[in-house]
Amino acid sequence: MGLWHARTIARTILRWGVIAGYTFAQHHYDPRGDVLYLSVAGYEGAPASAFATPEGHNIEYDKVGRVVGMTLTNVRWLLDRDGELTITWPAGHVSAAELSEALQTAA
Repeated sequence: MGLWHARTIARTILRWGVIAGYTFAQHHYDPRGDVLYLSVAGYEGAPASAFATPEGHNIEYDKVGRVVGMTLTNVRWLLDRDGELTITWPAGHVSAAELSEALQTAA
């Protein structure tokens, strides 16, 4: 696969630079591994946490829970096979402390 095809794959996924409401400013496609690396602008350093999706992708978060990067696997193969790429987001969790004020009854 040539560089043109690798760029076409990246543009297919990043048509507007946005996935699920997150804007990714940087991307790198590795054609040998069929992996697309995405990151948001302005974030430096390692992510605070990361979670694997059921499809085998990886989503990285900063310390307040914002998505700062994604690693998408088998990109070309999935696009050729399915015509789309599925990314299942990890389930969110809210702590009791985060909801305590909202759950207090008016006195």
